[in-house]
Amino acid sequence: MKSFAMLSGLLAVASTSPIVTRQAAQITDADILNYALTLEHLEDKFYREGLSNFTVADFAAAGFDETFYNNIKETSLDETTHVSFLTTALTAAGATPVAECTYDFGVTDVKSFIATASILEGVGVSAYLGAAADIMSKTYLTAAGSILTVEARHNAYIRAGLKELPYPQPFDAPLTFDDVYSLAAPFIVSCPSSNPALPVKAFPTLTISGDAKIVAGSTITLGTSGYAVSGEGDIYAAFVTVTGPIFVKATPVDGGFSVEVPKGVNGQTYVLLTACSEAVNDDTTIAIGVFEISNPTFIPADA
Repeated sequence: MKSFAMLSGLLAVASTSPIVTRQAAQITDADILNYALTLEHLEDKFYREGLSNFTVADFAAAGFDETFYNNIKETSLDETTHVSFLTTALTAAGATPVAECTYDFGVTDVKSFIATASILEGVGVSAYLGAAADIMSKTYLTAAGSILTVEARHNAYIRAGLKELPYPQPFDAPLTFDDVYSLAAPFIVSCPSSNPALPVKAFPTLTISGDAKIVAGSTITLGTSGYAVSGEGDIYAAFVTVTGPIFVKATPVDGGFSVEVPKGVNGQTYVLLTACSEAVNDDTTIAIGVFEISNPTFIPADA
């Protein structure tokens, strides 16, 4: 296992950092670190479970060589180290760290394991990026940033292994706490009752369907199976980018909404269903989904 001592200096400073509370939202740095720990627990268990189920021979049969298999093992060790680091930092700061939950990842073979790994790593990058602005402690911000960069390396490596662009656009997309939790929640079966409550809520999730390779200009269906989208007025799809959402009017169809994929997004993409075409926040979001856009290169929105 990689030595946890590599982060001991950072941890020593982090353990003395005060837990800062924002007066308006009443979200503390401890909340944010526990939110991060919730995701790290999920990733840690995901890799440990997958690697216990699939051998190097299984990876080879799925088209992944031994080097790739060994690097996935390294990725798993990174996630275990992230869990240890955040747990120790929270405990040292006097906060109660969340424990591992029970999960159902729906993985049936190596290919679905790696495809899910790519999604989880991408969500992890967007989670840390979105949370960065809310972290008050500079020490915690540095710690979170150091994890974010490693998650980004994981994501790029796995995407390359899937023959996808390792870095499909010049900027990663940040997600809110509720956005990320909504994407993680379907994997979570239950959590220990002793876990601290997190100030998050889960939106319904969208199922995205379309051509085998979705590109700018493709028409996709945002499925809303299992829940109804009520209210009057137009509904929009908001494609998340670092400079703000790209809004596209959504056309009602049987089982959901039809949308044309815009320019300005590529690779792992997050889309929100909303009744507002001017801004997106947790009050206007109806549902969220994630899917892959396979433009051979990034196409700016104004191209």
